Amino acid sequence: MAIACVGITVLDRVQLVSQLPTTGGKYVAHDYFEVGGGPAATASVAVAKLGHDVDFIGRVGCDGVADTMLTELAGYGVGVEEMIKIEGASSAFSAVIVDNEGERMIVNYQDKSLSLDATPLENVDFSTYSTILTDVRWLDGAKYALEQARKLGIPSVLDADITPEPIDELVKLADHVAFSEPGLEKFTGTNDPVEGLKIAQKKTSGQVYVTVGSKGCYWLENGKLAHQVGVTVDVVDTTGAGDVFHGALAVAVAERMETRQSIVFSNTVAALKCKKLGGRQGIPSRKEVDDYIANK
Repeated sequence: MAIACVGITVLDRVQLVSQLPTTGGKYVAHDYFEVGGGPAATASVAVAKLGHDVDFIGRVGCDGVADTMLTELAGYGVGVEEMIKIEGASSAFSAVIVDNEGERMIVNYQDKSLSLDATPLENVDFSTYSTILTDVRWLDGAKYALEQARKLGIPSVLDADITPEPIDELVKLADHVAFSEPGLEKFTGTNDPVEGLKIAQKKTSGQVYVTVGSKGCYWLENGKLAHQVGVTVDVVDTTGAGDVFHGALAVAVAERMETRQSIVFSNTVAALKCKKLGGRQGIPSRKEVDDYIANK
């Protein structure tokens, strides 16, 4: 059975610079390329590259940006037949600046006419999926998908990144809630990730995790704190690393890996991605991941 990834897709317009800007002014990029982005969309590419059938379900306009993004997703083996196309809307895009250390700045534009209405998801048969992943960039869509997962007894994964809107309902619904460090701080009001996990756990019956970059991942298991260190690699570009982690976690959930094994797996996939430019090109194959873990 396939995995469903529900959320946003974005065209990333990436410029490479020596150092990230710290003040206003004019800067010169030494390279440029365009690639699809968006948390759930990039997660879907990770799922496909890790050997699972996957559908990405999101909203796009009827424009050239959408054509570019959907062609790219299909080229990776991601199913796009359930996409929601909205007449008169502009598809989402981002300006991404990446420095020589692999750190990046992202500025995203979302057309307000790109409807947030989740009603079109009623046409999707979610019972055909083994696992459902959602991001937090389309709250109504995520809520509907997670409600379907709960109703159908399908395990779900929430990419709980930072967002202006409250995500309490989504956190409550999801079986696996993987926070980014900023996302957990926004949700709980504390910058201590360990304390934040304890607060978050009180708001859901699901498993809660927080990724802390190169320091790896913390989670609570039977009320006790657990930690798995990150995988050390020569970083070229961190763009999409969190999204790739969540896609790998969805695969681990679908394969019913035990918790620590799933985090080792997800950490490895995300780290190996960082060895190459772009949010998707560097995503490793399943063989590369399995070989890396076996040789550690």
